[in-house]
Amino acid sequence: MKWTLFLFITIGLQSCYSFKGISIPPDINTFYVENFENRANNAPATIDQTFSEALRTKIRNESRLNLIDQDPDIIFQGTISSFRITSEAPQEGNTVAFNKLTIVVQVEYVNSRNEDENWQRNFSFFEDFDSTADFQSIQDGLIELIFNQITEDIFNASFTNW
Repeated sequence: MKWTLFLFITIGLQSCYSFKGISIPPDINTFYVENFENRANNAPATIDQTFSEALRTKIRNESRLNLIDQDPDIIFQGTISSFRITSEAPQEGNTVAFNKLTIVVQVEYVNSRNEDENWQRNFSFFEDFDSTADFQSIQDGLIELIFNQITEDIFNASFTNW
């Protein structure tokens, strides 16, 4: 009885893992994330380091790949190309209820084992915030939320069959 239960749990866990759709060929074992370049006007000075580390952490934590800087199988490189705040949701009396922070990251994916899989794409995401909020006090939290989504999108574009 215990073995049967163990077997069902094991099969169930494996099906959850494959449900995520991670598809990394067996000959791909290593990755490297170069430090992204900050080319966005008005972006915080350390945004490039913050993003590079967020992407490294995402791949390290959610794949079997090892981070190395010497001859990796996969390389991620690119730039933070846009960091902009726009006014949203105008109200009566020419006031604005919300502002939107949008970040765009240009990513180049290089697969040294199969050049046919190389790609270059822009990934962007935004978060709305109250126009009366002090942006400096909420900026780091907004950037973290946006980077969580962008790194998820990059991970899916790189390692899933979606």
